[in-house]
Amino acid sequence: MKWYEKGKGYGFVTSDDGGDVFVPKTALPTGVEELKSGQRVEFGVIDSRKGAQALGLKLLEAPPSVAELRRRPAEELHGLIEDMIKLLEDRVLPDLRRNKFPDKKTAQIAAQVVHAVARELEI
Repeated sequence: MKWYEKGKGYGFVTSDDGGDVFVPKTALPTGVEELKSGQRVEFGVIDSRKGAQALGLKLLEAPPSVAELRRRPAEELHGLIEDMIKLLEDRVLPDLRRNKFPDKKTAQIAAQVVHAVARELEI
């Protein structure tokens, strides 16, 4: 898939011979509302008044999301989560058990670590 703009309801795909083929919204499979650049598709081509147009588009594989491509290896994430747990147990929980919130610096560090873990887990 070269590009597809959901708002406009069309896009273009590059054919095997290298030419651009128009992809109207009506060519998308049922339940598919948009396509991502780089996504592999299979399609038929008809020649319309305006040129080549895709027909009966079929998704071959979904491209990996940007988040998946940036993801740390599981071993690294394991260590990050262990560090987060240790930080929360050692520096945050004691204050909370005494009915107090942690000081501002500790709270900021804990929040940064928790957000970092959340970003890694999110896809």
